[in-house]
Amino acid sequence: MAQGFLQSFDKKLNVYSAGTEPASKVNSNAIAVMSEVGIDISNHTPQNVSSYLNEEWDYVITVCGGANETCPAFIGQVKNRIHIGFEDPSLAMGSDDFIRNEFRRIRDEIKDVFYRFYLENIKGED
Repeated sequence: MAQGFLQSFDKKLNVYSAGTEPASKVNSNAIAVMSEVGIDISNHTPQNVSSYLNEEWDYVITVCGGANETCPAFIGQVKNRIHIGFEDPSLAMGSDDFIRNEFRRIRDEIKDVFYRFYLENIKGED
């Protein structure tokens, strides 16, 4: 969801998303709640972070709780490595409505935090 939002804020950005233990496909709840706000992430494919370790990055941002501790060291040049943690909505337990609402809650948190991050850190570089 963070990748989808960052890309929607500025089409010129190159934004990539990867995980230490990526799922086989993007969670259908994430696709649905992002679609509700006009962002299509249905064509995203989960990637393993190992694919990106040797590259140069302006930012490496971990977003899930355990990712900050388990994210491997990037060998390539990384200008800024930061952690912006969110609960993982895919771990929510309960009714379908409760789970969908957890995805919406986390979606909205991600949007707010990453929009502020974009304005303060990326847009200001233009």
